[in-house]
Amino acid sequence: MAKEKIAYVCSSCGYDSPKWIGKCPACGEWNTFTEYKVGKKKPTESVREEFSLASKSSPISMSKIQTDDEPRINMGDGELNRVLGGGLVPGSMTLLGGEPGIGKSTLILQTVMRLHGMKVLYVSGEESARQLKLRADRLVKEGEALADVQVVCEAMIETVFEHVKAVEPDLLVVDSIQTMATETVESSPGSVSQIRECAAMLLKFAKETNTPVILIGHINKEGTIAGPKILEHMVDTVLQFEGDQHYMYRIVRAIKNRFGSTAELGIYEMMHNGLRPVENPSELLLSDVREGEELSGVAVACSIEGVRPLLIETQALVSTAAYGTPQRSATGFDLRRLNMLLAVLEKRVGFRLPQRDVYLNIAGGIRVTDPAIDLSVIAAVLSSNVDTAIPRDICFTGEVGLSGEVRPVSRILQRIAEADKLGFRKMVIPRANLSGIDTRKFKIGIVPVRKVEEALRELFG
Repeated sequence: MAKEKIAYVCSSCGYDSPKWIGKCPACGEWNTFTEYKVGKKKPTESVREEFSLASKSSPISMSKIQTDDEPRINMGDGELNRVLGGGLVPGSMTLLGGEPGIGKSTLILQTVMRLHGMKVLYVSGEESARQLKLRADRLVKEGEALADVQVVCEAMIETVFEHVKAVEPDLLVVDSIQTMATETVESSPGSVSQIRECAAMLLKFAKETNTPVILIGHINKEGTIAGPKILEHMVDTVLQFEGDQHYMYRIVRAIKNRFGSTAELGIYEMMHNGLRPVENPSELLLSDVREGEELSGVAVACSIEGVRPLLIETQALVSTAAYGTPQRSATGFDLRRLNMLLAVLEKRVGFRLPQRDVYLNIAGGIRVTDPAIDLSVIAAVLSSNVDTAIPRDICFTGEVGLSGEVRPVSRILQRIAEADKLGFRKMVIPRANLSGIDTRKFKIGIVPVRKVEEALRELFG
């Protein structure tokens, strides 16, 4: 009897080793090698036999390669099309990852049910056909026509390809990749070897038949896609579905996209009948405060996510430290950057907060990485410290440097236009952004500042 061959693979980068190693020589991570059994036959060989469309490949000159633009598949969802770079590319493989219960299956199911003119095969390894039907009935409006969606509940990848050969779908959805398994690998579903081999088979099918494949994947406690890192290298697009289950908003970000920008994001609102795309998120991320009810510690910032301007609320609370050691906490904002801004506030402006707790929150449950909200963070902290409300018709944009200067930001005209459209009366911007632009076409008043002190003097006198 032949002895089984054992190999080890790094779950972080996919590096193979014939023996277990404590530190991965490729990525430098510790204790990431997991054991898997090497199959006798590679699964991709069976896929090549069934779906091969060409003979043996041969080198070709770069100048002779045809570069005709392929039409993208319109997903019928403006937010999803934006994140994908204009639509789904034929022959591509897309991975959608997110926490359990965040709405991954709901987003894909409600999207494919509205793809009229396309034959969709939905492979579910987690739910039964009855469960999928109950969810579909909840997502579809009364009287709405459904697209041609074929459902199969199967976890063996070889059986899935038999159904694929019979149905010949225009789009294949696998929910989820962690539940798929192949007979050629002797390990449980969800293991590193099973995920890697099943993904390789699906990738081979997508490229050789020009059929787009959408994979749904779970994430681990560190927030990354569960399974080997090589899974993210194999696919063409990696989408991250983010959001807190206690909030109504969900955000789709492109972590990797070979056919478009990774700076785009889509915003959805979770409702009882599915996910609703949010066309103008600024109106939802700003609370409706009546005149005379302004509260201290709230400043409105104009941020840019991809090419989309967002007006969001920056909320701060400054209170006396109860236990001697001041606390610093930030939700939706980098805590290290908050500490840096507090140090700038103390050193350059003269406001000392040594024995004060500082809590910062980005309203709406979203996470912002745009440095242009630095000015609003400082304004909100000082507003809470002196207990003086900032008028709600003023918004801020500007990056704060270590010397207390307000640095210029990108896409300033788009930021001003968004604030003007939502009815803001005044906007504080970096002085350096005024060069070469004409602001006379906007109704909003522009307040250029060069230092943080100038902005605070404009607010608090």
